[in-house]
Amino acid sequence: MAEKRCYTVQEIQDILCISRASVYNLLKRNEFRWIRLEGRKYRISKKSFDEWLDKDPEEWSEEH
Repeated sequence: MAEKRCYTVQEIQDILCISRASVYNLLKRNEFRWIRLEGRKYRISKKSFDEWLDKDPEEWSEEH
């Protein structure tokens, strides 16, 4: 089986233990790369999300 390259909104919710609205706020702020598919479905780049998650939290506040 191929390695997963994208996360769903639900998976991001589960990983971060946050609400769906909070995930959409992160998407709106372009915290990581994502695409929108038909039917309002989103896919978040696993690589960019993992890099974002691994950053020092102090870097998050400097960017936004």
